Amino acid sequence: MTPQPPPDPRATRAYDDNGLLQILFGPNNAHLERIERQLGVSLTTRGNTVTATGPAAKVEEACGVLDVLYVRLSKGFPVEAADVDAALRMGPDIASGETTPVIVTRKRHVQARSVGQAEYIRAMDRHELVFGLGPAGTGKTYLAVAKGVSLMIAGEVDRIILSRPAVEAGERLGFLPGDLREKVDPYLRPLYDALHDMLPGDQVVKKLAAGDIEVAPLAFMRGRTLANAFVILDEAQNTSSVQMKMFLTRLGEHSRMVVTGDPSQIDLPPGQRSGLDDALEALAGMDDVGIIRFTDRDVVRHGLVARIIRAYETRERRRSAAKETS
Repeated sequence: MTPQPPPDPRATRAYDDNGLLQILFGPNNAHLERIERQLGVSLTTRGNTVTATGPAAKVEEACGVLDVLYVRLSKGFPVEAADVDAALRMGPDIASGETTPVIVTRKRHVQARSVGQAEYIRAMDRHELVFGLGPAGTGKTYLAVAKGVSLMIAGEVDRIILSRPAVEAGERLGFLPGDLREKVDPYLRPLYDALHDMLPGDQVVKKLAAGDIEVAPLAFMRGRTLANAFVILDEAQNTSSVQMKMFLTRLGEHSRMVVTGDPSQIDLPPGQRSGLDDALEALAGMDDVGIIRFTDRDVVRHGLVARIIRAYETRERRRSAAKETS
């Protein structure tokens, strides 16, 4: 008689509030199917229980994802496809909804949607200077703006200052039509968009007019000391070494600074070193400096974006290997 393989491990979860289960399971069980597809498990429901069957580690992970989503619902937050993907992205590290850091702003509660994002938020809590490095779509700038807004609401800082190189690294604005604001605004638009996600529009306008929130090109930082402020430098890979040193030395008393950039997207002239790379080398090992490196696993935009980033990285590795062997 041929021995039968042991049955797949299974685990059952029971949830108290039946009213939340339809949202937890998703329209036509779409959320459960998403979890099944990603983790390779089978999820069956009966009444207020869900049974997961499959490889032991994946069963445990699936139950953890369901638990986190249920806690999220019980706190009054929505659960949509993006939230399911976020919980799945947290992977085996997910334990309960309490462990996922959340930034509270006027318009929304911004929750970490990947392990890297969770580390980034914790780093901004712990350090006065944080570098967020990685590809587009990982939430580097968005989370930094959210953190600045939350600290302003709590009265921990008086101002938020957002800056980025205006045009590549040289900030060549003269050829554009219009006054200075009209020249600069298109390059700072992502920062304005993030602000409007965190605060009602009238508050954004008032705080900009009062100087409580300042959005300015990097050149405007020279000669200033930025005290009692949350300061963000975006697209830092396109700074020169001189510009980066200038910016970092603006940090004043009771201030925090976040520098974001993608080292793979440097637009500087050939042969010119990025100020971001230079700063990371100079500050390596320094106390109270947090460095968070995002990967394609932290991309929270359309799923295709992560695959595009992965494809480019794979091609670059092949090219590097070919150069080494030639």
